[in-house]
Amino acid sequence: MAKKSLVIIAFLISISTFAQNTASGIQFEHDKAWKEIVKKAKAENKLIFMDAYTTWCGPCKMLQANIFPNKDLGEFFNKNFVNAKIDMETDEGMRLASIYPVKGYPNLFFIDPNTGKIVKDYLGYPQGGVPELLSVAQNVVKKNKKG
Repeated sequence: MAKKSLVIIAFLISISTFAQNTASGIQFEHDKAWKEIVKKAKAENKLIFMDAYTTWCGPCKMLQANIFPNKDLGEFFNKNFVNAKIDMETDEGMRLASIYPVKGYPNLFFIDPNTGKIVKDYLGYPQGGVPELLSVAQNVVKKNKKG
């Protein structure tokens, strides 16, 4: 009985921790078609941040676990971008890969929803961690405001 209680408590703690990390990091649009993401970005006057990933990609999983849940990163990205995670092996992902040239995984794109053009792309896991990805995003926002 004591073992069962410990398992239940451990499970509840892990769920709580996951919920906290998810709530404080980058909030991604889930189960939305690309057209809806573009429409939302235009309406909110934001660039699109697209995480082009696959389910089998180790560095993609590391991004999801170690970088995207960061509170500071989430605050900046959620304020300045409409964030989309696209599994590049789905029909939607394969269609988008014909528009946005994926060079490997993960491939992170900052896209202007009005023109559909890539403002910046970033390939791979940021070796400098959260500060590196945050710096890239801040530079994209600065560049975009200058025109």
